[in-house]
Amino acid sequence: MAIMDAKLLEVASKDARYTYEAYDFIFKALDHSQALLGRRLAVKAADEGSANPSRQHVKSHELLEGIRALALQEFGLMARTVFHMWGVHATEDFGHIVFNLVEAGLINKTDDETLADFTGVFDFEEALVRGYTIHLDEAR
Repeated sequence: MAIMDAKLLEVASKDARYTYEAYDFIFKALDHSQALLGRRLAVKAADEGSANPSRQHVKSHELLEGIRALALQEFGLMARTVFHMWGVHATEDFGHIVFNLVEAGLINKTDDETLADFTGVFDFEEALVRGYTIHLDEAR
């Protein structure tokens, strides 16, 4: 059984439209986005053991691209189904999750970022199903 973060569990219980796994996936996607963008920071000594080490900021569209890429990598053609099971049906749902995490103080946003930045960014059917490709060099 996986260990669940109490603070994250509290956030998920406040807005039960989305499962704990959807909230947890945001942190994995943030890390994945930073890696894709070459923005990972070395963990500072003060951050060691901290649940929220220093991060280079990732904008909404960059995060959504990281979410899409990680979902395809982790879940393949099942990504849309997994998101559906988590209560996530559109990119705006990820915006709600992000803003719930911001409100809980678990992640930060800039003053100019809004929920609208997450609205209609991509269609799940197109981005996760029709846009899915298998790279043979990775399959070996």
